[in-house]
Formats: sequence, C-alpha cells, structure tokens
Amino acid sequence: MAKILSKSTSILLIIFAIFFLSTYVSAETPTFSRNLSPSSLGLKREKLTHLHFYFHDIVSGPKPTAVQVAHAAMTNTSSTGFGFVVVLDDLLTILPENTSKVVGRAQGIYASASQSEIGLLMVLNYVFIEGKYNGSSLSVLGRNTILSKVREMPIVGGSGVFRFARGYAQARTYTFDTKTGDAVVEYNVYVLHY
Repeated sequence: MAKILSKSTSILLIIFAIFFLSTYVSAETPTFSRNLSPSSLGLKREKLTHLHFYFHDIVSGPKPTAVQVAHAAMTNTSSTGFGFVVVLDDLLTILPENTSKVVGRAQGIYASASQSEIGLLMVLNYVFIEGKYNGSSLSVLGRNTILSKVREMPIVGGSGVFRFARGYAQARTYTFDTKTGDAVVEYNVYVLHY
C-alpha cells in the first residue's frame, strides 16, 4: 500500500509540477524596459537648431522677475554670496531691449554655489511662446561663472518640439547695472533634437 501511495503521490507531484511550470512559462511577465525604434514614437531624422535671444534678469523695482527666496547665515559675509537662492521668471526677447518681441521666458532657480568665485548653479527651463516652438521648452542644468566673458551650460532635455533634446547654451553678459543688479544676457543655444 505504501508503494502504491508513494507511486500515486509521485505521479501527482509530477503532474502538478508540469501544470505549474507550463502556466508560469506561458504567462507574460511584465518588463521594466524594452528597446524601441525611434520611428515607433514618430521621431524622424535628428536636426541641429540654433536659437538666439536675450535674457532679462530684473532684480530691482516694483516688479522684479528674479527674487531671492533663501540664503545661508554666511551669505552676507561671503565674498561670492555663497548660499543665496533666487527664483526667476525672466523674459526672453529677440533683441536686447525689453520692449522687443518676447519669444519666451526663463523659469527656474539659480543659486550661488561657489565659495571661491561668483559661480551660479542654473536649474531652469526656457519656455518658448513663438512660432513652431510655442509650447516647447529646453532644460538647462549647469554652472554659470557670471564674471567670465562666455559661459557654457548644458541643455539636458526638452519638451514638445525639443523632446529628446541635448546641446549647450552659451551666455554673454550684454549689460549689467551695478546699482540695481539688473542684467541682460545674450544667449546662443545649440540643440540637437528630432
């Protein structure tokens, strides 16, 4: 009887194992990632675009476009202003005058991140409102040593027309008012996108 029960138990175990394995193997397993062709997302050939505009950083007056929202205890005694944080919503215009055509806004944060020189950490989006770029944006994340003649910051992404964007932005101070702290900065942006 023990041999029969043992044989029956063995057969049942084998049938159960086959059923379990066949169910497990045939079921679709969810995946974390997969490879896609760019064309499956409607992406065509990659192109290089050059954008040129002026960034108006206004910290003075009744309607500033950049405001300090935080600072460290040592900020006021630091020769570089180390530790201050500014939130901005600056105009981007086609010419250096703030009355010229607006093509977008620079929205984000910059912070003094160097104790040895005036160096800002820039975390911002260029949000465009003009032409085929209307509703699209580019994201900047980089270092801006504002006393250097030319500064270069990476473009790390974008949205809309600029999906999958990468590139760089070159900044040159056009004007800086030492009394008010207001500045106009010329930008040349080179971006690869689909």
